[in-house]
Amino acid sequence: MREASLVIDQKAELGEGPSWDAGRGVLYWVDIDGFKLMEYHPSSGRHYERKLDQHVCAAVPREKGGMMLALRDGFYSYDLVSGEKEAIIDPEADKPGNRFNDGKCDPSGRFWAGTMAVERGTGEAALYRLNKDMSLDTIFDSVTISNGLAWTEDGSMMYYIDTPTKKVMAYDLNAVTGEITGKRTAITFQEGSPDGMCMDQEGMLWIALHRLGKVERWNPQTSERLETVTVPAQRTTSCVFGGEDLKDLYITTARGGLSEEELREEPHAGGLFHIRTDVPGMPTYSFGG
Repeated sequence: MREASLVIDQKAELGEGPSWDAGRGVLYWVDIDGFKLMEYHPSSGRHYERKLDQHVCAAVPREKGGMMLALRDGFYSYDLVSGEKEAIIDPEADKPGNRFNDGKCDPSGRFWAGTMAVERGTGEAALYRLNKDMSLDTIFDSVTISNGLAWTEDGSMMYYIDTPTKKVMAYDLNAVTGEITGKRTAITFQEGSPDGMCMDQEGMLWIALHRLGKVERWNPQTSERLETVTVPAQRTTSCVFGGEDLKDLYITTARGGLSEEELREEPHAGGLFHIRTDVPGMPTYSFGG
């Protein structure tokens, strides 16, 4: 068992959604409740914040430049230079009590992102897919807290977490159409709440366990836990691989909801953490539209 080290003492209310831009050598991550998009440059140690006007729930690079965002009220494009954002579609305009949560792109460049009910309503949310032509598909509804997503390198399988189920589900994916079939349980957790996740190049999943202060590496084919990385912040939220060799695992955390006593025990809660891994990870895929 190894422990991740602090990189940025951000004190984010809800640090989440890390993604790696290999072209720029930049890590993006968000503070959902702080309305912030953040940018970390490992080569220089520089760290920037961009304040938006609403919850910033997921951020991914875009092939043509800039970013794609899942904000509280839908999908947006975002210009990193001007700071201008453009609304694309809000699939839940009729559900003001919901907001978007985790999201990322598949190997084909489609942006998948799901929602959650802010008041924790069971089954009130959904998972969506924004296609490269900006059309939108509802993948399934009756979700409670849409979270981690991961795909195999060939795009033939997808893994997905709806946190309260305490399960990672596996699906067969048609890489051309984006259709998913063959739903089955890959991993069931007895403790902790599975949150964000990513995949390494051996096909193993790295899963952040909220309230347990750790990220675990699992084999989704055998449901075997292979490795545990501890984090000195109990509210671990997500993780992503970065760096030139994709062996830098970055881990996001949150501090919102912690008591004063808990914050004294965890002074770096809400920070960005890092650990080197032996196995390289899968890249962050960019939006292709």
